[in-house]
Amino acid sequence: MVRGVVREEIETRMRDLGEFIREQRRSARLSLRKLSEQAGISNPYLSQIERGLRKPSAEILQSIAKALRISAETLYVQAGILEERPEGHDLEAEIMRDTTISERHKRTLLEIYRSFQVEHRAATLEHTDGVETADAAAAAAADAGDAKDATDASGGGGGEADG
Repeated sequence: MVRGVVREEIETRMRDLGEFIREQRRSARLSLRKLSEQAGISNPYLSQIERGLRKPSAEILQSIAKALRISAETLYVQAGILEERPEGHDLEAEIMRDTTISERHKRTLLEIYRSFQVEHRAATLEHTDGVETADAAAAAAADAGDAKDATDASGGGGGEADG
């Protein structure tokens, strides 16, 4: 009985990890093929990870994190390799305590950080509500390996993205 519960927890964690990696990949507007190339792993293996069918090693997670330009720690926590930092960890307080930057720089850094949080929350809500947007359409097209058409369809003709 206990063995079955543990197995179920591991399977759930791997599914959640896979979904998280897929969301990060889509946010980065990378196709499955492109991410697998950048991470140095096979396309089928990455697909199995995203579907929660495989339990990737710490090294594989590090390669995926590097390709996604996120911290490996984030993926380690999602995979259950590391414990999540306690709630007491407060980045804003850490920035305010930093003596190596000016007060103006602290305020600017916090303003940028908060704007990223708002943007991420909005994107997460948009995704969970099932709202189809140009970004979601572009991500779906990228999954099909048609990133160029996705960029053209969303009006992103080559300039930098707004945010």
